[in-house]
Amino acid sequence: MNSEDTTIRQMLGYLCIANEAEASLIRKVEILDRFGLSDKDIATICNCTSQSVRNARSQLKKSAHAKNEKKK
Repeated sequence: MNSEDTTIRQMLGYLCIANEAEASLIRKVEILDRFGLSDKDIATICNCTSQSVRNARSQLKKSAHAKNEKKK
């Protein structure tokens, strides 16, 4: 992926979460994951650290796993 593709994806990411200003980081990461952005790119968009993005992804996986367990 070249830098122009990354820049376009970041701009789209900014636009997608612009209406989610009050949303949690977990929700923002959930939205931005659809663009295939790296932790660093999402951290830049959300103005947080890459570790915070990794933690949010971990929480998403845990909640998805818990939902799947409830369905069984």
